[in-house]
Amino acid sequence: MSQDQQQQQQQQPQQYGITPPISTDPPTEQQLKLTDDLIQTLRDYGLFESEQEAQKRVIVLGKLANMVKDFVYEVSKQKGFPDTLAKAAGGKIFTYGSYRLGVHGAGADIDTLCVFPKHVERDQFFTIMYEMLKKRPEVTEIAAVPDAYVPVIKMHFSGIPIDFICARLAIARVPDDLDLADNNILKGLDERCVRSLNGSRVTDDILRLVPNVNTFRIALRTIKLWAKSRYIYSNVMGFLGGVAWAMLIARICQLYPNACAAYIVNRFFFIMSRWRWPQPVLLRHLEDGPLQVRVWNPKLYPADRSHRMPIITPAYPSMCATHNVTDSTRHIMMNEFKLGVDITNKIFDGDANWKDLFTKSDFFRAYKYYLQITSSSESTESQLTWSGLVEAKLRQLVLKMELVDMITLAHPYIKAIDKIHYCLTAEEAEKVIKGGTLDNRSFTVEEGSLETDHTSILKENGLVTDESDIKRLFTTTFYIGFEVAGEGKKLNLVWPVQEFTKLVKSWDKYDEKEMKITIQSIKGCCNNAYSIHKKNKKKIQFVYLLMNNSSNVKI
Repeated sequence: MSQDQQQQQQQQPQQYGITPPISTDPPTEQQLKLTDDLIQTLRDYGLFESEQEAQKRVIVLGKLANMVKDFVYEVSKQKGFPDTLAKAAGGKIFTYGSYRLGVHGAGADIDTLCVFPKHVERDQFFTIMYEMLKKRPEVTEIAAVPDAYVPVIKMHFSGIPIDFICARLAIARVPDDLDLADNNILKGLDERCVRSLNGSRVTDDILRLVPNVNTFRIALRTIKLWAKSRYIYSNVMGFLGGVAWAMLIARICQLYPNACAAYIVNRFFFIMSRWRWPQPVLLRHLEDGPLQVRVWNPKLYPADRSHRMPIITPAYPSMCATHNVTDSTRHIMMNEFKLGVDITNKIFDGDANWKDLFTKSDFFRAYKYYLQITSSSESTESQLTWSGLVEAKLRQLVLKMELVDMITLAHPYIKAIDKIHYCLTAEEAEKVIKGGTLDNRSFTVEEGSLETDHTSILKENGLVTDESDIKRLFTTTFYIGFEVAGEGKKLNLVWPVQEFTKLVKSWDKYDEKEMKITIQSIKGCCNNAYSIHKKNKKKIQFVYLLMNNSSNVKI
């Protein structure tokens, strides 16, 4: 290589990702000042947990790590392993998601992966490990979902939400220094184990592919807070989940490798508001690997061509992290990106501050019509699994609503609203099942509090005297706001509601006696989901539909 070629190569900026950077300019004094202001604003919102909270997470993860080794040891002994080999079989946990990325806040969940050797079966994770966890006094609201796309045990451990997934590796023992980065670790695994490993491998790849991890973290914390404030942070509801937002920010960091966080946030909104979907977002070129598995490729697979906002994971085998996005949710997010451009431009011009970016979306005043979907059952354990199933399938109702001629947009609310009701009569129970509430005997509870018992409070207030008269019901309510074209015409939602009801009732664990679902319309709304009362439930002028007892629909 000649001296001129060497000098030219040295002058070329380092490339992160699949294209050269747009700009390698260092930040200006104004941009650095705005970044300092941004960090202080994030602190004001409580986005950085205390040292005490951080230490509590470390303790919980340590307990989980020990339990995994005990679990593998127990299974090994059941299979006749001598004691020394059973202890040597190992077992290890990895974290992924926001905790691993270093952008979790106070009260956030920890995504945790458990890996074990080949003689341990996945079913044993959902039986033996599940029972071990259930016996722990620190564990509450535990629910196993072994049939999920990524099988998971959901729980609270010492008050911290944990999503606990597993992967069975094709090795005889799992050493403490196991590294998941090598693609060969995927050999001999089934698709569910590959998907489980993907979370950890993707998170680690993202951190390796950004030019400045600290800048990435500040920008990502900002966008996570913004997306949650605008109610567009939810993979299951058809928006984007944590890993997708992380990949978008990582891509902007690659394009502006020397920029500070404030400028990255502004460029994020500018570029995303103009992105030509379905052009995919890639952090690096797709790679081949040792498996005969499907890698995202819209040229080969029709299903991949249907993805509306493809954001592709960097770890092999690359997958689309945003296959849940619908036409409606994409439209909503694109509008939010445009609003974000306007606000951040004003911040840079000195006409607004960072708090303006985090203004809460007024979902319950944004639409004229809403569907209220209420799932209910008689025990916490049953309600956790039943409401989880309804939530996982709700996107299918949105897709079916989009096919109705008069509906131009269907917007699912990302938060489920959990309530506990203390019924004294069969009529009250029927009212609750249909989405109603009881004066002074219906309590909204936060996540992780479904096992709260309000009986003593009711007794103190003289609202009940004999506990045996009480029937406790648990409800989880979801909302979909929708826009209608052609006012005065008949709108018929029988088909999407019937299809959705059939879909959730076809679940193999569905219990017709205990699990109920009702769907009804609400015309207009009030300040927020927590204060929706029966006075707001008005029939829309279009059609009145009465289906069976567990699916009332008023449109």
